[in-house]
Parts: sequence; C-alpha cells; structure tokens
Amino acid sequence: MPGDALSQDPAELRRRIDSSKAHPARVYDVFLGGKDHYPADLGAAAAGLAANPRGYLDVRHNRDFLRRAVTTLAREDGIRQFLDIGTGLPTAENVHQIAQRIAPESRVVYVDNDPVVLAHARALLTSGPEGRTDYIDADLKSPAQILEQAAKTLDFDRPVALCLVAILHFVEDAEAYPIVRELVDALPAGSRLVLSHLTEDLNAENVRAVQRTYTERGFTFVLRSRDDVERFFAESGLELADPGVVPVHHWRPDHAAPVPEQPEESYLAGLDDIEKVRYKDINDVTDADINVYGGLGVKA
Repeated sequence: MPGDALSQDPAELRRRIDSSKAHPARVYDVFLGGKDHYPADLGAAAAGLAANPRGYLDVRHNRDFLRRAVTTLAREDGIRQFLDIGTGLPTAENVHQIAQRIAPESRVVYVDNDPVVLAHARALLTSGPEGRTDYIDADLKSPAQILEQAAKTLDFDRPVALCLVAILHFVEDAEAYPIVRELVDALPAGSRLVLSHLTEDLNAENVRAVQRTYTERGFTFVLRSRDDVERFFAESGLELADPGVVPVHHWRPDHAAPVPEQPEESYLAGLDDIEKVRYKDINDVTDADINVYGGLGVKA
C-alpha cells in the first residue's frame, strides 16, 4: 500500500532532484548495476573504482550480507516486520522480496530521503497479498518522524528488524549513536538490528583512497573501527548474535551470491570499467577486498 509520500506533486519532486551533484544512493545504484542515476553519480562511482579497482566488492557483498541477514531473520528467527532505513534505489532482491518469499505475511517499511528514490519507490511496494509494504520519505536524522510514520504499517508491540545497512558512515558520531539508540529504544523485546558499516581496519589504503574521492564531492564519510561499530549495539542494549561484528563476507556465508548473466564478449569489450561492474561475479572475493563490517543484534 503506497504511503503519503508517493502522492507528492511530480513537479515538486523534480524540483527537489539535484542531478548536478552525486548522491550516495545513486552512486550505490551504479555499483549494483542499476540505471537510476545521473552523470555526476557515474563520475563519482568511476572515481571510486579508479581509487580501488575491486571496490565494487564492498558494495555487492554489503548487499549480499543484507540478503543473508533478512533470510536468517525470516527463516530462523521468525521475524515478520522490517524497517529498512536508507533503502536506496530499488534493485533485485529488496527486503520485502526476500522476506515475503519465506513468510508471505511479512510487513516492510522502507525509508529514504533522496527524491530520486521516491520517484522510483512504487517498485518497492509490490507486496504479495498476504503482506504489506510502505515507503516513508524521511531522513535518518529524524527518527521520531520515521517511527511515527512506520507505526501506520508496523505493529510496535511485536518484534521489528531495524536495517541500517551502509548508511551510518554518512553520519557524524554526535548524531549517529543517539539516532540508533532512539530507534532501538522504540522497538519491543525480540527485535533485531541489522547493521553494516565501512571501516579502515581491514584494508586502510584502499578505503582511504575511496573516502577522498567522495569527501571531495561533499559527502560526509566516517570510517569506523570494529570497536566503534560494536558500540552501536552495546549502547543500544543489544546482544550481538554469532559471529559478532565481522567483515560482511564472513557473516554466515552461504556461498550463494547471485552471478549476473554474462553478455557477449564483444559487447563487454566496449564498456567502460564502471559499466562492466554489473556483470562481475563476486564469488572470487578475498579478505583484501572487503572494507565493510556487518553484524546482527538482538534486543532482550
């Protein structure tokens, strides 16, 4: 069921879109092989790839971590409600598709503040008849607004999985930790937090080079250590589930990352490096490729 955000006037929506500047959600879309981005976003992604030629593995394995986490929550933990903040542009295997394939009655609320995401949000609302999806046009920095709107779809007397996947590195410490605490405090016992975050712990030279390309384009880009990431769980009173906070490709690996269909060699040869990313098989990942931590916390 579409939320009120989708009734926004198309002219007003176009006015909000600044295609001259790169936006994190649209840069992410480039690396996931999407088509909903602008030249500025493509340029930022290409610069990031030039700084770290296997950096697409961070993005794609971060997404595969989300797949595994949602699968675990729906299949093993019995979670039927999901609040996904910093949703990004619709891609294959969104949260509701993963969850509702296992439990058709699952309810999912997506949250993002990029008008381009809003423009394509109807693709996130293709719920099966037994479940429900909704979309909130809001900023992570407005947790009270998010919680108020989400309560129209989610039952906060029952466990909710809060997904903060690859979003908190765009928020400074002074705001990031209080925001997570406020969101988790509103959730009932049995709820979960799925969180992933960029770090310089693992392969510092690569990720710092990428950080420079994005901060030059005006992004806030905070790299946090394992201790810093664990702090999000500890300060919110959550118990970390096994295996704790680990590089995302080591979080309960199932070796089932999707392999993209391959085009003709002649077509592939004519593409730029950044355009070839969508066809890459990510199953050849090594520890030297990944700069993202992931973890799952449980509220007692």
